[in-house]
Amino acid sequence: MPFDLNDRLVVGISSRALFDLEEANEVFEREGLPAYRKYQREHENDVLRPGTAFPLVKALHNLNLGDRRLTEVIVMSKNSADTSLRIFNSIEKYGLDISRAALVSGASIAPYLSSFKTDLFLSADEEDVQEAINAGFAAGTICSPTEQPIDPDAPVEQIRIAFDGDAVIFSDESEQIYKEKGIEAFTEHERENAEKPLPEGPFAKLLKTISLVQSQFDFEEMPIRTALVTARNAPAHERVIRTLREWGVNIDEAFFLGGIEKAEVLRSFGAHIFFDDQTVHTGPASKLVPSARVPVRKKR
Repeated sequence: MPFDLNDRLVVGISSRALFDLEEANEVFEREGLPAYRKYQREHENDVLRPGTAFPLVKALHNLNLGDRRLTEVIVMSKNSADTSLRIFNSIEKYGLDISRAALVSGASIAPYLSSFKTDLFLSADEEDVQEAINAGFAAGTICSPTEQPIDPDAPVEQIRIAFDGDAVIFSDESEQIYKEKGIEAFTEHERENAEKPLPEGPFAKLLKTISLVQSQFDFEEMPIRTALVTARNAPAHERVIRTLREWGVNIDEAFFLGGIEKAEVLRSFGAHIFFDDQTVHTGPASKLVPSARVPVRKKR
């Protein structure tokens, strides 16, 4: 019987998001593919340092305890089979629960996301992430690692995922009003439409999937916790709350910051990953917690 991915939270992750491959990537950028292939072969027994998304992947293992398997992490890489041994050797060294991969030798990843029932795709390649978003998948470009070295042995008791609201969980419809007409027009628009649910953004489906996973656990045993960290404040908070209620989604923690810096809140929350569409937020946040930028979907 074929392995079924339909009832799992599927996370596709590039090798550069999972591990620190910047040195090898510099060889590729500077000297080309033959030099990169030679470098990877020569270093294939050298264990790679954890990358930005490593803590999230390790945390996701909490959903696969005993006979229960609620998530599947799949390496989706532009590496070839020949240059991937170092990646799999590092996976084995760290004891990560990853056994599946899509290795496309420089081709686009996007056409394979649906084949693997992907709920979330993380990569350091902006082009791959943009293509994934354009194809309708939740995806984020991993930011540089935090200023603190990632401890691969740090215990993880609960997965903690934080999201921005507009242009991430929700569409950028309201955010565009703010950008084009200012805060007063935005506030009035949200007040007038408080009872009208916000349109879905690129991460709405992922948030709903996480909510379904959460529904299978008692509160005391909950392995995953979510947070909304948004620049909205009252009265623009009401439409957000009513929208989540309409979707049947419960956000564990919500922060309506009204312009207050997000980074310290995210550190206090202990996010394993934070998704935002603006570099003005992901920049400071990435120094304290793993972060990823969500690009705007380009209409075809």
